[in-house]
Amino acid sequence: MYQEYFGLKEQAFSIAVNPRYLYMSKQHREALAHLLYGAQGGGFVLLSGEVGTGKTTIIRCLLEQLPENTDIAIVLNPMASTLEILGSMCDEWGVKYHTDKPTVKTITDALQGFLIENHTRGHNSVLLIDEAQLLQPETLEQIRLLTNLETTTKKLLQIILVGQPELNELLAQPRLRQLSQRITARFHLKPLTFEETQSYINHRLRVAGMPEDRNPFTPRIVKRIHDFTGGIPRLINILCERTLVGAYGNNKHQIDNSIFQAAQREVSGADAKSSPSAFKQYWNTTTASITSAVAVALVFVLFLIGNNGQEATEAEANTSPAMPATQTAPTNTTVTPPASHPLQTQATPQPKTDAPVAIGSHEIKDYTKAQELLITYLNFPVTSETHPCWQLTRQEIKCQDDKLRTWKELSDLNRPVILTLTTPAKFVAYAVLIGMNDDEALLITDTGQQSTHALAELGPSWTGEVFYLWHKPRGYNEPMAVGSQGRTVRWVAEQFAKIDNQPRPLTKGKFNDALKERIKFFQREQGLEADGILGTNTLMKLNEILGLDTVLERNFNDNQASNNY
Repeated sequence: MYQEYFGLKEQAFSIAVNPRYLYMSKQHREALAHLLYGAQGGGFVLLSGEVGTGKTTIIRCLLEQLPENTDIAIVLNPMASTLEILGSMCDEWGVKYHTDKPTVKTITDALQGFLIENHTRGHNSVLLIDEAQLLQPETLEQIRLLTNLETTTKKLLQIILVGQPELNELLAQPRLRQLSQRITARFHLKPLTFEETQSYINHRLRVAGMPEDRNPFTPRIVKRIHDFTGGIPRLINILCERTLVGAYGNNKHQIDNSIFQAAQREVSGADAKSSPSAFKQYWNTTTASITSAVAVALVFVLFLIGNNGQEATEAEANTSPAMPATQTAPTNTTVTPPASHPLQTQATPQPKTDAPVAIGSHEIKDYTKAQELLITYLNFPVTSETHPCWQLTRQEIKCQDDKLRTWKELSDLNRPVILTLTTPAKFVAYAVLIGMNDDEALLITDTGQQSTHALAELGPSWTGEVFYLWHKPRGYNEPMAVGSQGRTVRWVAEQFAKIDNQPRPLTKGKFNDALKERIKFFQREQGLEADGILGTNTLMKLNEILGLDTVLERNFNDNQASNNY
């Protein structure tokens, strides 16, 4: 349809993974080089990045460039048990083991025998684990033990870990320090810059066959696309696809402001010009990963039926899955979009039913409404021009998802959060919690009022999933320890100097032993594990002391709870 109109041989902005369309920016070339290094004797290699930044595409490209003597096993279900993952490795490599009553020991013995035999044949054995942030620490430790097999010059098993930024926090746990120390190369994929976004769009158009003398995207429109998507390739694809459909439907060969705004409204599911909450539906749609393709396809069909786009907007609103995460994300994830950098989480589909859903007074059916209430309560300024988490990222504010087990863990987190609930009718609902004491929680209702509810009432319906925001120091992407350096280390040292009334900080930029001991002392004071590692929990506690983050209200009463915030 529109491909022929623009002189394209195929769809240029499909979100399906296709190595032919891999845009090799400088950082993508470096990322691929890291993986190739790991596949040829690099020990443990780590590739991290937010959802939609191109990790899976790089993996596909890696598979096409592996030497012929490389035998690779790919684990795509990291949430499986240790025994199941070891069994999957055997299946990938064709290793025979006792399937009647398999144990970790019998499977490990079989794998070790294979690794030795494969080495004698002159072959490299590579294990690649995608979404590795979902692995259990016990499974990671068991896999590490397999790397103890080595010759005098190399390991018999090379391991590539690919995952979201939370993978770095997982590996920073003290019990995984031996594994973390064996990581020989780390690389973190960041969103594209404006210049890279422009090159990325041009690259996909050329690969799809567009003639050199044509380009429907002017630099000004590309700038708007970059601002709206935050430089996330997957989101760029979705928006560019909609603009091309819009231009085709309006018989135009170049994207103008009216077409871009129409596409923006359709992607966001709201009127981006007139609605102060235009991000609401967009947050749902774009964080749904591959599922978003269904909505985009349906919008395309309906757009051709009527050029005004009204049907398309309604169709997308009815098919878009709602967030959150966790992507996702497992929780610990970045709001999909994306974390750091845009945060992305996995999508939690909203129940589809014509029957009425029983929602209590404290429960909010619409997740985006809950997010809007939380952001408003925290007084974070956002507009409808782009995704709120990307706007907040520019202010060093990070959207974060987590999975907690108890009210004590939430109390220790000490931040207003969105709770994910399961109603008695087994539907998904949400609650915005802004305060708690030993017995009660202070919530914001969907009407904007505050109300108190017993923890015993909320407990059975809370899934443990939470969403919150915190001020992330500029330059912080992963836990830091002795030897690390950068602006985060300098900033932390400066804050401790202020707290201690010292004339100068313990370091000007390099993480030294003195700073480690100061952090350990601070961690003991705050009830954290005193490991001397500068991680998320330590930084958030430091923010509390400095007054950078809003904390939970502890003293509240019925009079307060009845007032609007």
